[in-house]
Amino acid sequence: MQTPFGKETYLYWYEIMLLMRRFEEKAGQLYGMQKIRGFCHLYIGQEAVAAGIMTAIRDDDNLLTAYRDHALAIAKGISANECMAELYGKATGCTKGKGGSMHFFSKEKRFFGGHGIVGAQIGLGAGIAFAEQYANTDRATICMFGDGAARQGILHEAFNMAVLWKLPVVFICENNFYAMGTSVERTSKVSDIYRLADAYDMPGDSVDGMSCEEVHKAIERSVRRAREGGGPTFLEIKTYRYRGHSMSDPAKYRTKEELEDYKEKDPINQVLKTITDNKWASDEEIEKINEKVRLEVEECVKFAEESPYPDDSELYKDIYVDANYPYITD
Repeated sequence: MQTPFGKETYLYWYEIMLLMRRFEEKAGQLYGMQKIRGFCHLYIGQEAVAAGIMTAIRDDDNLLTAYRDHALAIAKGISANECMAELYGKATGCTKGKGGSMHFFSKEKRFFGGHGIVGAQIGLGAGIAFAEQYANTDRATICMFGDGAARQGILHEAFNMAVLWKLPVVFICENNFYAMGTSVERTSKVSDIYRLADAYDMPGDSVDGMSCEEVHKAIERSVRRAREGGGPTFLEIKTYRYRGHSMSDPAKYRTKEELEDYKEKDPINQVLKTITDNKWASDEEIEKINEKVRLEVEECVKFAEESPYPDDSELYKDIYVDANYPYITD
């Protein structure tokens, strides 16, 4: 099988997607055991979007997303230990146990959330991109949101400003076809969400989100445009979540046939097939990756279980900022 991507890329995609999948499966199990409380939105089925983005951007590029953020945080480099500890509400979590499932964050990894307010991150994505432009860097900002958030007014305000100022941002709508339980067709006459870019003279495109290859190529084009001063791009990446919107959602609004059809397109299986077809890894080597991922997930649960809860003295920290404190640009 001919492919423009090499062995190392496919092996990376397989391992990172498998880690995302196994982490989320374990999170779902632990939620059922009441080890994890509050809201919990799983990324199972959408892993190709995260994997394809990561091979097309630099480590120092910015990424922010909505509340379905665990897998993207792991892909951006936040450890499974920190992520699981955050789900447990422990002090060793990536937001010190204060953010929980919907508010993962890492300044070091340039992962700027997890956001619980639908669509709020769209304006923040434009703002972060403006900060990079103002500081004269060549960093790109990846701003992700769901198909439900595409109906929010802030999208239009942010799009208008981003185009006007040629901000180095890639807006991504992860269209998994259901905003909670409401299908795209029931929320708008325009079901091809990428066409919203037309009103702002912004490049827009529809991307197969079940394919790491197609996601990578679309992101690579868009990021290059951002770095070269061409301004923003809007990508509608069509994907599918195999679980409900959240842990409380039985997902009875879709048919079993629809779900099975998308499971046949499972991105992990597709990437594994390419690896085996090209004889890039033996069965033993694949099993080593599987075992490595299994142990990493097992370790992150142990780490979370054994970590302390935040001290009471942490209650008001990271809430307020001294107005006289100098602005930090790095």
